[in-house]
Amino acid sequence: MDELNKSEEPIEEILEEEEELGLTDKIVNVITEPGELFSSVSKLPPKTMDWFLPLLFVIIATIISTFVLFSNPSIKADMVEKQMEQIEKNFQEMVDKGQMTQSQADQQLDMVQERMDEAGSGQLIISSVGIIIVTFIVFFIIAGVYLLVAKFALGGEGDYKTSMVAYGLPHYIIVIQVIVMIVAAIGMGKMFMDTSIGSFIGVGKEGIYGWIMHKLDPISIWFYTVVGIAFAKMFKSEDTAKYLITIFALWLGFSLLFHFLAEAFPFLRWFGL
Repeated sequence: MDELNKSEEPIEEILEEEEELGLTDKIVNVITEPGELFSSVSKLPPKTMDWFLPLLFVIIATIISTFVLFSNPSIKADMVEKQMEQIEKNFQEMVDKGQMTQSQADQQLDMVQERMDEAGSGQLIISSVGIIIVTFIVFFIIAGVYLLVAKFALGGEGDYKTSMVAYGLPHYIIVIQVIVMIVAAIGMGKMFMDTSIGSFIGVGKEGIYGWIMHKLDPISIWFYTVVGIAFAKMFKSEDTAKYLITIFALWLGFSLLFHFLAEAFPFLRWFGL
């Protein structure tokens, strides 16, 4: 009997190895069959590469897009123009509220314009470093929030590593989003910060209408749908719907909160809120 048990152990190990999908399979399945992918991944211990590689691809794609778009004169001019319009609007609101004089606002505006005109490769390098740092920080924070919600609010089974994989693997979809933004920007000659209907028809983010139009983003909706499926499967839940509802509620809820904060405190718009 002992010999029989010993002979079964290698077979079980081989079967476990066969369940582990390769990188290409994971990328394809995130896009085509997320339910099956995360059902398979949930049966194995969480792997660092399952969240690190997608995040790395997003960072690389974002940095490449920054260099490509900044090298296009029309796109760079459009981006600078939009930034200057927003900064000028913020300064004017501060002047109207008595937070600074018109003279101070004009002086600050001239300084900002001068810095933008002088921005070169050094600025791109600084932006690239910022992209790396911010991407990781935001990822770790959001993965932590999702863990708390999945484990304590929804009663799921998993730890921080599980949450990182569930949130990380869908980031291959974000890579697709970045590529679409690059193609759209080059084709239309203007900067895109997302793939929403609002961006394509040129609607600003101001007001509730602007917020809604920028939430009507097919790729973002696709991404959060896959995130919801991922957390349901990774945290051993049979009720995928409640995870989808929760993930979308968190996304829209925090987005609306930051929107109102940016409306109340215009300087927050400089941080992309």
